Amino acid sequence: MSTPSPAPAHPPIPEAVHRRRWAILAVLMLSLLIVVLDNSILNVAMKTIATPAPTGLGATQGELEWAVNSYTLVFAGLLFTSGLLGDRYGRRKVLMSGLALFGVASVLAGMSGSPGELIAFRALMGFGGAFVMPATLAILMNVFDRDEQPRAIGIWAAGVGLAIAIGPITGGVLLEHFWWGSVFLVNVPIVVVALVAMALLVPESKDPAPGRPDPLGVLLSVVGLVLLVYGIIKGGQLADFTDPEVLLTVGGGLAVLVLFVLHERRSDHPALEIGYFRAPAFSAAVVAVALVFFALMGVTFFMVFYTQSVRGYTPFQTGLLLLPLAAAQLVFAPRARLVVQRFGARATCTGGMLAVAVAMAAFLLLDTDTPIWVLEVLLVLQGTGMAHIMPPVTVTVMQSLPRRKAGSGSAINNVFRQVGGALGVAVLGSVLSTAYRGRIEDELAAVPGLTESARHTAGESIEATLALADRLGPAGGALAERAAAAFVHAMHVTALGSAAVALLGALVVVLFLPGRRAAPAGAEERHGAFEGAGEDSPRDSLEAER
Repeated sequence: MSTPSPAPAHPPIPEAVHRRRWAILAVLMLSLLIVVLDNSILNVAMKTIATPAPTGLGATQGELEWAVNSYTLVFAGLLFTSGLLGDRYGRRKVLMSGLALFGVASVLAGMSGSPGELIAFRALMGFGGAFVMPATLAILMNVFDRDEQPRAIGIWAAGVGLAIAIGPITGGVLLEHFWWGSVFLVNVPIVVVALVAMALLVPESKDPAPGRPDPLGVLLSVVGLVLLVYGIIKGGQLADFTDPEVLLTVGGGLAVLVLFVLHERRSDHPALEIGYFRAPAFSAAVVAVALVFFALMGVTFFMVFYTQSVRGYTPFQTGLLLLPLAAAQLVFAPRARLVVQRFGARATCTGGMLAVAVAMAAFLLLDTDTPIWVLEVLLVLQGTGMAHIMPPVTVTVMQSLPRRKAGSGSAINNVFRQVGGALGVAVLGSVLSTAYRGRIEDELAAVPGLTESARHTAGESIEATLALADRLGPAGGALAERAAAAFVHAMHVTALGSAAVALLGALVVVLFLPGRRAAPAGAEERHGAFEGAGEDSPRDSLEAER
């Protein structure tokens, strides 16, 4: 049997693509912007959607939660599958299809006539969004040289932070002038511009040798992720992770994911190479992503209530207060590569994790009347820490895999981010709720004429307690003050939990992430895996060993 001749190691990126790589990144950022922004912009519209028609939809608290969670559930469940489809059939095709579906679903969500319709169309938006985010990072990896990838990924990460921060501002402006559906319809012109620009600028890329499909592996990954995320969300809603429904769904999800891993290990054409996780740097990077978003989303969850319910700021003002978090990421994330070059990924990410931990622990300084500039300083510190974590760990994940598997790598990165964020909201949200109820129960018990059921409802959140205080009239003033104090106490407990998780992330990074590497003797030749590359696709060291 003849030995096949080795393929060229680094087929060049077409020069026309290389010249327009920064324009391509701008288009990818536009696509990423609306998917990330949509999550944060909806939070501002919640109270309006809860009001009766014609102002809103009269949605209950449970329906509002599922308007958010239906998106998250579908989005997280399909991330890995969308990455595989992009590698196999073309990342630009998958990205444009997902973006078009996201735009159509946005129109339908904005025109919803009932909470049930809104929940269904939000799920459809999650379906489209799942095919957008992994493809943006995968295309980025295929249009930039290896030495430029850290800078491009830094800009990509900064864009995510910016979208999270400007969502509440955009939502506040829209709700001041239009009806609640405008927070969805604003996506449509952005989608149209992005689709036209993509058709003109973005090249097609895919795995030139994808092998046989693995439908069983794909099915197991979807079922496992959906069950796991559903259980996490349900546990957060019930504030009880020992509930049978929560235990069954989380346990079932984990069991299915174990079956997925066993199947992938035995398959001769796996959808996911489990061997990648044997590399300590790869595993540490994805765990760090999950832990930092666990801590971040938990803090973001209570920060909105602190600024609005305790301090009395409007949604628009809250969005402005969050700008320092985005500004710090926007300034420092693209420059994180310079710190990595000087000190190494391990030292850079450890410093970032410690900065996040210090910022979260320092939330103990916040009280009901603390000068607001203290919060702004803490958000700058938190954003600076995030800016020195996300780009290096994302670069580590993406450069650990062969370029032809860029879609799968991006999906893995986003799955861990999404699951970590969902866990953060659910677990730390439950901590917040439990700590708050423990402090406010005695105050509610002292309210005359309050039934046990009404007392339980009023203790669910600070918003519920303040609603009761409003109904009590002048007599409710003291209750409102005690509710604010109880919430600040609960926020302190939750912030300490977030700081502990960030410290755990720092420990993982110190132990397993690579340190400073010697600079290469020469710049790496531009290479990629463009459509039609055939056997000229790159091979990394892992594939060479196989």
